[in-house]
Parts: sequence; structure tokens; C-alpha cells
Amino acid sequence: MFDRSKRGEHALLIQPHFGKLEEDVLEEFTDLARSAGATIAATVTARIDRPNPAILVGTGKLEEIQAAAEATGADLVLVNHTLSPGQERNLEKILGRRVIDRTGLILDIFAQRAHSHEGKLQVELAQLRHIATRLIRGWTHLERQRGGSIGLRGPGETQLETDRRLLQKRVEQLQKKLEKVEVQRTQMRRARVRSEMPRVALVGYTNAGKSTLFNALAGAEAYAADQLFATLDPTVRRIGIPGGNVVLADTVGFVRDLPHELVAAFRSTLSEAREADLLLHVVDAADPHREERIAQVDEVLAEVGAGELPQLLVYNKIDRIDGAQPRHDAPDGIPDPSRRERVWVSARDGLGMSLLTDVLGNRLGFTRIRGQVSLPPSAGRLYARLHALEAIRSEQYTDEGWLLEVDLPRSEAEKLAGSADGGPIKPLIPVPPPEW
Repeated sequence: MFDRSKRGEHALLIQPHFGKLEEDVLEEFTDLARSAGATIAATVTARIDRPNPAILVGTGKLEEIQAAAEATGADLVLVNHTLSPGQERNLEKILGRRVIDRTGLILDIFAQRAHSHEGKLQVELAQLRHIATRLIRGWTHLERQRGGSIGLRGPGETQLETDRRLLQKRVEQLQKKLEKVEVQRTQMRRARVRSEMPRVALVGYTNAGKSTLFNALAGAEAYAADQLFATLDPTVRRIGIPGGNVVLADTVGFVRDLPHELVAAFRSTLSEAREADLLLHVVDAADPHREERIAQVDEVLAEVGAGELPQLLVYNKIDRIDGAQPRHDAPDGIPDPSRRERVWVSARDGLGMSLLTDVLGNRLGFTRIRGQVSLPPSAGRLYARLHALEAIRSEQYTDEGWLLEVDLPRSEAEKLAGSADGGPIKPLIPVPPPEW
């Protein structure tokens, strides 16, 4: 991990590729390094036809990397590939610099971004699981035997065994703490289920603008910035949209080849997506590789058990596309085999937000019911409930009771119709739901 006593460390980036080099892969890796606080000293690409089990790259390419590191004065070497513990140690020994692979880099960014108690626990757990693989056949001092005291003489416990035992003990402590947090989150989710409010989760590739969209919808102040993994800690808010209220959750951004340690550690964060009624899949509309990003997010969603949930694609950042205007692409007019409807917006500028909330309301069955209701004097309880829902637009009281003009969400009308005193609402119910 990065030394926090330094700032703006100079990093030499190594981009291995096993065929054609994809520019967006290198660009994303560069953004990851900058998000971690590194200054890019230079970049070396390395075509690999057959990975070297000891150093990943070939000996000739390693000499080029060493020369580049010395010429630029790089403090560390970042490799956009998962390195085995042996490869990482061998490269550090040869290059004389710290070597961090892709997983270690993402873990470092997560360590900087986590602010909540739960997020810090999750990051530490992921880091320890990653470090555990690095203790195998570690440094020589870890293999030295400790001497025994009286009654305990013998080979003793090696430092490596001690470190493994202490690390495992800490992992178990973190797991127990996270289990308690998960119980609390489960109870909160059950309370939201009992409230019968639909649950909507924002998902998408990192830096697609999820937190900006969350703030625009919820009027919240979730941290939003033009950087990778700006949001790690889950944020949940109740928001109002045309026709009713929903629970909206902002989640961690996804990235290609997301380390499995992070998927496992952030299970509670991702559970907000897994248990949602609808996913708002946020896409950077200005990203030339947006279709690939959509596929990569779908892959991670399938991995966490949310692959079958209904989605509404939100193409964000249309302010970066010349001439783009807010619009709604209904399923019938979409060539996409999945036939997922799309809404084009700019959360930063507020363009298309009313369109998005209207579409969201329709997807969740928040169509409105309007009509006239006659209530007898004995239906005072139902009259009070309609007032509580702010559904009464006009009213007139006669000897026969109340004559009301009502306007309320179809879902609320159905609840009233199903209640013991909801008979007068029944004539308003036969309205077909929208077909999506």
C-alpha cells in the first residue's frame, strides 16, 4: 500500500497486454493511479505471449522497465495485472522499488475513500485477505524460530506462523463485527419492506455519475467527484416521485475485473442492489466504451445475485454530447436485445430529471387514479386516511355524507380498496397498469 507520509508519489505504470492493446484499459488504469494520489512518471506497455511465472514479463522487457524506473526516478511500480506473491517479491527485488498490482491499487483507493465504520471494516478485511496471500514463503526473517522458556524449550513458533495466526485472529474479529452490522442492515431493510415502499438502487460503472444523480433525486449531499470510486459507503434516502415515495440507495461503483476480495467484503453494500425492486443502471452517455461498461456491470451484478432484477438504463452526462437533449427511449423502439428502456439526462445540470421521475413512477406502478367518491357519515376513518394521503382535491358535505374529488396513486387506492372500510374506492380501481 502507499506510504501515507508521502504525497504525489511518482509511479511507473506497467500495462501488460495479451494481444491488441486497448486504449481504454490503459486510460482507466491511469485514472486509477491518479485517484490513488500518484503522479505518473512514465508508462511501459508489455506484450505477453506466455507469462513468465517468476516475473510475469520477459527478461528483455524487465530490463526496459528497470531502465525507465531509474531514468524517471519512480518511487513505485504499478502493474495493471494480478501478480502472484512470488512475482511481486521478485520484481521488487530486481527493481529495488515497491511493486503494487491492480488489486493492491484498488484496495488502496478503497482505503482512502471509506469513511463509515462499516466501510472501514470492509476495507480492512479485504486488505488482510490480500496480505494473507503475501505471507506465503515471505521474507527470510519470518522463518526464524523463537527460543523457548523454561518448560517451553524446543523449536518454538516461527515469526511467519505468528503473523499468520495474528492475521487470522484479526480477520475473525472483523467478520464478527461485520456480521453485527449486517444484522442491523437487514433489520433496516425489513422495516423498509414493511413500509411497502419500493426499493430502487443506483448501480453502474465507477465515475458514471451515480452520486450526482442520487443528489439530484434525493436532494442529499452524498460525496460526488470526477474520480474513480468516489463513493464507497452506501447511502439510503426516502424520496418522493410523482405518485408516491420510494427508497433510493447509492452503491459502490463497479469496474472491470473487480477483485474478488472486494466483492466479498462489500457484500452488505451490494445487498442494497441485490434486494432492490428496480435498478437504475447509470451509464456515462459520453463514454465511447459505454456498451462495454454496461456489459461489465451486468457481469458483476450477476456475480452478486442481482443479474435478474429489472433495470432502467439512465444515460447520464448528456451535457458532454453536442446537441443531446433529454429523451425517453421506450422498449419498443430499442434495438437492444434486452429491450431495456433508457432515459437520457444530465444530473449535473438537472436536464431530464422530471422525465426520469415520471418514467420511474410508471415503472413502479405509480399511475394516478382520479375520480369522484361518495362516502357515508360512517366512513369517517376512510375520510381521515384520504386526508392523510393529501388525496382530496375538493369536498362537499351533505346529509348523505361526503362527496369528494380524489387524486391519489393507484397503489394507494388499491390498498384502500383492500381494507375493511375501503368499499367506496373500489369503482376507481379498474385501471390497467402500464405495460413495460
